[in-house]
Amino acid sequence: MILETALRLFRERGYADTTMRAIAKEAGVAVGNAYYYFDSKEHLIQGFYDHLQGAHRAAATPVLAEHRDFAARLRGVLHAGIDVNAPYHSFAATFFKTAAEPSSPLSPFSSQSSPARDASIGIFREVLDGSTAKIDPELREHLPELLWLSWMGVTLFWVYDNSPEQRRTRRLIDGVVPLIDRLVSLSRLRVLRPALRQVLELLDTVRRDD
Repeated sequence: MILETALRLFRERGYADTTMRAIAKEAGVAVGNAYYYFDSKEHLIQGFYDHLQGAHRAAATPVLAEHRDFAARLRGVLHAGIDVNAPYHSFAATFFKTAAEPSSPLSPFSSQSSPARDASIGIFREVLDGSTAKIDPELREHLPELLWLSWMGVTLFWVYDNSPEQRRTRRLIDGVVPLIDRLVSLSRLRVLRPALRQVLELLDTVRRDD
């Protein structure tokens, strides 16, 4: 009830202008009870992230059960993610201004967001592991995270996509998946391995916080 009320107020008033007191009042609970379940608005959003990942996994399950082809699995999972996010598009741009702040705990790259981030990467690991794709062993280990980063790019495009029902985002998914599929299949070619190793080394470099 508290989380659902908070999301409604975020849509109506914006994230910055919605207080925990207002959320508690609308939910019909004491402010102290609201803080008992969620220490702050940031914790509410982390709960929202967790909810989204659970919903994304549920929406992706039929696709993963039906298809073994890597491209079909990836396309279906990306579209499922957009389906799950769709009800929140109206306040996504306003909320993103807060989440995009590098020091914000709401950033998808923050330590506070790691449970939802790991869950999302896990979905893309299922895309790969259940597919018939033949992939370079070095890439296989890192590909789920690279796919998640691609998903972050798609999500950002979706946030600012004002086309009817975000059709441009759907077209982006349908266009980019064959490219990813092609690159993944080419990863086993010997001539591309030096470039592949450079990409993976770069990923390791940006992971470090030293």
